[in-house]
Amino acid sequence: MSASTPVAVQSPPAVTSDASAPRRIGRALDDLSLGFSRWRLPVALAQLDIRNRYRGSVLGPMWLTLSTAVTFTALGFLYATLFHMDLHDYLPFLVVSLILWNVFSQLIGEACTSLTVAEGIIRQLPLPFTVHALRCLMRNAVIAAHNLPLILVVFLIFSINPGPGVLLAIPGMMLFILNGFAVVMFLGMLCARFRDIGPIVATVTQLAFFVSPVIWKPELLHERQVWLVLNPVYDVMEVVRGPLLGQPPSLLIWAAAAGITVLVCGLSFAFFVRFRGRIAFWV
Repeated sequence: MSASTPVAVQSPPAVTSDASAPRRIGRALDDLSLGFSRWRLPVALAQLDIRNRYRGSVLGPMWLTLSTAVTFTALGFLYATLFHMDLHDYLPFLVVSLILWNVFSQLIGEACTSLTVAEGIIRQLPLPFTVHALRCLMRNAVIAAHNLPLILVVFLIFSINPGPGVLLAIPGMMLFILNGFAVVMFLGMLCARFRDIGPIVATVTQLAFFVSPVIWKPELLHERQVWLVLNPVYDVMEVVRGPLLGQPPSLLIWAAAAGITVLVCGLSFAFFVRFRGRIAFWV
């Protein structure tokens, strides 16, 4: 019998890589997926940030609650007089507006440094960049939670009952959070690349406070109130504030808020896909 014919062994397929077409979208999606799956890590980091920020303080984050309470009490009586408005109608509006604005402005400010302050971690540990954005978002969410009882207290004092329409605040809050996360991702990368963007963002945020109905009510614009829908800050705030005050926003405002959310999330994701691989060099 002749020697057996050798069996040809099939070699494994060669791994090819095209540098001109990297897996940017896939890697960006993997980063987001892995970051959200490790949500306990940004929660722990956010709690550590809060403890370090208020280390040695007796009241801790409650100082922010007291500061907010003093602010809306003083401004409530002052602007109710200046604008000739009923305090029973104006003060609940002011409380909800200031709490939402504080979350918005604080989140915008910290978004600019969300990646640069994590320089040591980014350079030493292979963590998803999504973790750092979630850390900033959750830190501000925990701090904002200390102000939520103020809304309940004011509603009880003035006998405000928003009714079943208050449930619309849940999808409104989801839009608010989505915008917050997208803004943190985008500004974190942009400010890591261009350090001059931070002061510009601070100036624009301050301007947005005065041109948005935070301390003044939209009704003061009379027939020009319809143009407020072009203000993205107003749209995103109103889908939360309106249901809480028992004044559900119109479908136009909901559509504007949803459109802004899609636009901001799309811009942030596109920027993340294109420049994710450069973040470690930028910080």
